[in-house]
Amino acid sequence: MRVALMTGCAQRALNTEINDATIRLLRRLGCEVVVARGAGCCGALVHHMGKVDESHLAAAGNIRAWCGEMDDEGLDAIVINTSGCGTTVKDYGHMLRNDPLASDAARVSEIAMDISELLEKLDFPDRDMGVRVAYHAACSLQHGQQITSAPKDLLRRAGFEVVEPANAHLCCGSAGTYNLLQPEISGQLKKRKIETLENCAPQVIAAGNIGCMMQIGSATDVPVLHTVQLLDWATGGPKPPELSLFKP
Repeated sequence: MRVALMTGCAQRALNTEINDATIRLLRRLGCEVVVARGAGCCGALVHHMGKVDESHLAAAGNIRAWCGEMDDEGLDAIVINTSGCGTTVKDYGHMLRNDPLASDAARVSEIAMDISELLEKLDFPDRDMGVRVAYHAACSLQHGQQITSAPKDLLRRAGFEVVEPANAHLCCGSAGTYNLLQPEISGQLKKRKIETLENCAPQVIAAGNIGCMMQIGSATDVPVLHTVQLLDWATGGPKPPELSLFKP
């Protein structure tokens, strides 16, 4: 497969290893990975705040960049490893339905995939890692994109013991800009989420969204990693430094 990776903006600044792990993993599984020239911010944060013109401008830049790749050498998928971004990109067709770019926006939305969706389509090896992982389901992934089983199934196939916190459907309080605009309520949601995750007695917490990772990681001593970092390690990639105590 030939895929374009959306590198994001917040994630690229806060944790470069997520994109590196994604590229390593996809290439190891036989994919050609490109980063489209001109692709940038997905526009999600300004979209959340009702800044329509700014969000549409960001979307338009991505649409032109990805359609250029589609028309040039073709793309099988646009891969997104930050679920908050993925929810927005999958909505481009609706967001720009009355825009001159409407048809191209729809083309982009049709092939946009969360990394877990793409990995399910590839020949993924089974292993036995012997590490207990509490999986945090980001709202943007489980509710926004209706992806619930793929990340957990992949982690189990890779040999991790996967456990889920009570009330896994509830938000961690990050929610895009919500943790900045509503810090008190966000803090209450974070406290509840941390308690339910730590009650699982995990060795690692996994999530598929950088906002959730930062929110949860700020209040627990349990290592918080992106799902793809664990999958990369399980298939031959470097062990995340946060897991230096584990021997698998």
